[in-house]
Amino acid sequence: MKYKPHAYQTQATRFILEHPHAALFLQMGLGKTVITLTALRTLTLLGDTQRALVIAPLRVARDTWPDEIKKWDHLKDVSYQVMVGRRTTREKALSAKADIHIINRENIPWLVDALDGQWPYDTVVIDELSSFKNPRAKRFKAIKNLSRHATRIIGLTGTPSPNGLLDLWAQYRILDGGQRLGKYITHYRNDYFTPDKRNRYQVFTWKPREGAEKEIYAAIGDITMSLQTVDHLQLPERTDTTMIVRMNASERAVYDQLRRDMVVNLGGQNIDAANAASLSGKLLQLASGNLYTPEGSYLPVHERKLDALEDIVEAANGQPVLVAVWYKFDTELIQQRIPSARTLTTSEDMRDWNAGLIPVALIHPASAGHGLNLQAGGSLLVWYSLTWSLELYEQTNARLYRQGQTQPVTVTHLACEDTIDMEVLDALAGKSATQEALVNAVKTRLAV
Repeated sequence: MKYKPHAYQTQATRFILEHPHAALFLQMGLGKTVITLTALRTLTLLGDTQRALVIAPLRVARDTWPDEIKKWDHLKDVSYQVMVGRRTTREKALSAKADIHIINRENIPWLVDALDGQWPYDTVVIDELSSFKNPRAKRFKAIKNLSRHATRIIGLTGTPSPNGLLDLWAQYRILDGGQRLGKYITHYRNDYFTPDKRNRYQVFTWKPREGAEKEIYAAIGDITMSLQTVDHLQLPERTDTTMIVRMNASERAVYDQLRRDMVVNLGGQNIDAANAASLSGKLLQLASGNLYTPEGSYLPVHERKLDALEDIVEAANGQPVLVAVWYKFDTELIQQRIPSARTLTTSEDMRDWNAGLIPVALIHPASAGHGLNLQAGGSLLVWYSLTWSLELYEQTNARLYRQGQTQPVTVTHLACEDTIDMEVLDALAGKSATQEALVNAVKTRLAV
């Protein structure tokens, strides 16, 4: 296919070429993969890049980047190797000569060990940079000093600070070695934040001090480009709705007891929550209809969301429906109720969905939230069970609501009345304000 870039795509590619350390906040559907590949091809032709490493979520590394290279005519001479799967497969790909090596982020510690100090990549692309926001994670520690070894580092994400501005430090520490936001998270906190929730000497949360947001945006602005989908693409109409489901009195009593006492007896078993975080998880399970036991099995409480989903599928009248599920029991029970429902896990599953061969598809936001192009397969998305993660929520919605979608998109949330489901929806809406503030602060306006 011939690549005819939009003006914003040309500018984004130029931004990468002109900035050895670059953060691109490109909202979903703007074509960040082909933008970056076009820049890598140019850098290779100019001799500025000898070998590039792309780090991405597993399915994006395995499917999306190779598919994009094969898709566009101008990338036909770009050679690549995919380092995912078995160790022997990864080792073979690592030893093979190619313009681009592609690896999933979970295998970064393995790659660092395998290279044994001999870093061969002068350019590194981190797809979904925000997945490296946790400074305590192994993946961050493995590459936090990347700027010492690579002359070019490109970070791509649509959600740079899904849970607040503290998320930015680790991402920019990787990009520039700490030049802009400091080398240590403690210094960053002390410079820009004040304690929020605390218990005497222990601080649980931090909030930006007055004026800190503008200072942070100014500090990172020279290497950051931000584009929003609504400014550059004419997407079909999107409708977001919430379908309320209601438990009966006995089902409601189970939920209320668990919420009040942090313990409930079901089927002769006591299910308890050790702390607030555990209680949150248990209540979300119960809102979806079941409760996990300590042994890993689950106990049924209600089928209200199953009933609602069945109604939605029937009303779709043959239109494919994509369903976001969080728990294993969601998948099992949906497939029992709707035998045609199929999980999307393999490359073949993705192709079949986009070919219109799957009437009801099930995806887990944590494994299918990033980078997958599913817009060809349908325009109806149902959130069967909800997530607190704004990043996963927005990314999952963008599997359908993105460039190339030709039909109006409907996103339906199944929410159990007067339960934690409603609090999750409110929290997602609240977090989006912080996200939007960051994006707008460094947003690039195109004069075209």
